[in-house]
Amino acid sequence: MRSCLDGQRILVTGANGFIGSHLCLRLCQEGAEVHAVYRSRRPADFGDQCWWQADLADLEQVKKIVGEVRPEVIFHLASHVKGAPGIEHVLPTFRSNLQSTVNLLIVAAETNCRRVILTGSLAEPDVENGETFPSAPYAAAKWASSGYARMFHALYKLPVVIARVFMVYGPGQMDFTKLIPYVTLSLLQGRTPKISSGERLVDWIYVSDVVDGFLALAQAGGVDGATLDLGTGELVSIRGIVEQLVISIGAGVNAEFGALPDRPLEPTRLAKTAETFAKIGWKPQVPLQDGLKRTVDWYRGKLESSPDIYNVTQV
Repeated sequence: MRSCLDGQRILVTGANGFIGSHLCLRLCQEGAEVHAVYRSRRPADFGDQCWWQADLADLEQVKKIVGEVRPEVIFHLASHVKGAPGIEHVLPTFRSNLQSTVNLLIVAAETNCRRVILTGSLAEPDVENGETFPSAPYAAAKWASSGYARMFHALYKLPVVIARVFMVYGPGQMDFTKLIPYVTLSLLQGRTPKISSGERLVDWIYVSDVVDGFLALAQAGGVDGATLDLGTGELVSIRGIVEQLVISIGAGVNAEFGALPDRPLEPTRLAKTAETFAKIGWKPQVPLQDGLKRTVDWYRGKLESSPDIYNVTQV
């Protein structure tokens, strides 16, 4: 079946990141003309996408890329993804998350782009729940970015949609400070992962389901200006995830809960999956147990072939 994205010019920022790399691969499979943007050099094995190296916090660089590509759809995934509350994350998140987003919105509003998809976050404050301030610099930058996006839609009629993405996991996540890669690789190497209390409840979603959601957002009608959740609508504690990984890997090693402090003010957020399905016909397909097994199998294979690269002691 011919995809609605077949032959369309698609711009993907943060294209070499965890979600971005999966999205680019899928877009190529759908027949799209993919233009991939990342701050660093083009990876040697990045495939057939057109590669653009740029710092999106520089407005002139954004103008140059968008002006030359003239994309029909923009997926904006570029981000400083550290969710910790430390003050050292204030400027990186401001520059990489907020300033880059505003630059892209300005330039997109001056083109004939059919759809702009921004990545929101479950960490953004929910005013309906009485949350009046963000819990970390990352959450603040995402919250402000979403506010700018809604303004650009209301004032300048920019066809922008915000995909509020929940806790994504799966093969290829190379940030070993993230829970699932860290715990998985620790257990596979016979090391004891050190965890917080593990009591936090999280809505976990497999990366291929997120990519499916992005593609649905790119093609759905009547969603401009909307914020739609990409999650499962189910909560599983960090402890529950770790215990499932321990059982799946069977390494004879357990986790040390309580070894690290819990982060303050972290929100508990449940994706509104019924609303998303009603708007774009999307719902997740990969059960948590299957997703964790696929993830463990991928890291096990990578650890066997490249043990030095996939060693958590480097973190």
